[in-house]
Amino acid sequence: MKRTLFLAVFMVFSIVGFSQSGPKIEFMAKDNTIDYGTVSKESDNGIRSFEFKNTGDAPLKIINVQSTCGCTVPSKPTEDIMPGKTGKIDVKYNMNPGAIRKTITVESNAVNVEGGKIALKIKGEVIAKKEVNLMEKKKSIIEK
Repeated sequence: MKRTLFLAVFMVFSIVGFSQSGPKIEFMAKDNTIDYGTVSKESDNGIRSFEFKNTGDAPLKIINVQSTCGCTVPSKPTEDIMPGKTGKIDVKYNMNPGAIRKTITVESNAVNVEGGKIALKIKGEVIAKKEVNLMEKKKSIIEK
């Protein structure tokens, strides 16, 4: 009898444990990636936002947000995100000309991602504004 009771209690606790109650983070961006596309340093400030929702049943804490390099500066929410509410992580890229391929790691207390960590990515290309050589411009005007 004791053995059957112990087994039943163990099974109930196992099922409850596997249901993963707690905070859950779901990002709105497809594949957790924001594509800047092709942008110009002069016309774009480099700021983008990753929006997410707490789909769990407990407050979501964003513990740390870290970039792979100093050219990308992320900012994290200061308050907990309550169940059913949304939050955002802003990312500012320094807009140096060239390809953008950066990863931002988010640490949280979310139970639906391994270790509470999730990788976000930004991609795109920054083009430099083509500078007009004044001497060539004058020469083409004179030749006409």
